[in-house]
Parts: sequence; structure tokens; C-alpha cells
Amino acid sequence: MRLIIVIDGRSYEVEVEALDPSLAPNLQASPPVTLQSSVLPTFSKPGSSLGVDEAKVCRSPLAGVVARLHTNPGQHVQKNELLLVLDAMKMEIKVTAQAAGTIKSIAVTPGDAVKPNQILVDFE
Repeated sequence: MRLIIVIDGRSYEVEVEALDPSLAPNLQASPPVTLQSSVLPTFSKPGSSLGVDEAKVCRSPLAGVVARLHTNPGQHVQKNELLLVLDAMKMEIKVTAQAAGTIKSIAVTPGDAVKPNQILVDFE
């Protein structure tokens, strides 16, 4: 099974598998299932945008719908400043700037459906 996790603002694709498959179907069992994982940065996975400077983009952490934009192209933002809000599974997910910078362009508008790792904002 593949999962996307975010650690310190960086997205990673994680592949996990149960070492003992007999434990996985038994959801009422109390012993923990041991998992093996391999963590890969999402920007190095096949099919990602080649030639993109990951320090100059903000990607979607998950699938959702753009609810609100809080910035405009040309605007200077500080680290952790709110860029936009996504709606996902009846929750609002705040997407913030990982570093200070000037917004070059915003690739989405309110109402747009986004995929995990999709570029939302480009920085100069």
C-alpha cells in the first residue's frame, strides 16, 4: 500500500507492507502488525515534473477541492503564511508557505479539484 506523508512541510511517498499477512485481515486482534517501509521524496518519483525546483513550488498535500485563495501573484509571503485552503473529506486543510518569498503564479482557482503532489503555487 502506498501512502503520502508530510514531514516538516516536505511530502514523501511511503510504501508499506505487512510482514505477517495473517495479521492484516484480523482487525480485532490486539497485537500490533509490524510494517516495513521505504520512504522516497515525492519529487523523485516517476512521472513527477522534471526540472522543477522544489524549493520554488508549493504542492498539494492531498486530494481535495480548492476552497479559498489567500494570496495573489506578486504578493510577498512569510514562512507559514496561509496561501490557500483545501476542502478534503469535510475538513479544511490550510496550505502554508514553507519559506518566505514572492508568489510568481497560482495554478488553481476556487472550486478546482486537485490531486496529491499537484503544483498549486509557483514562487519567484
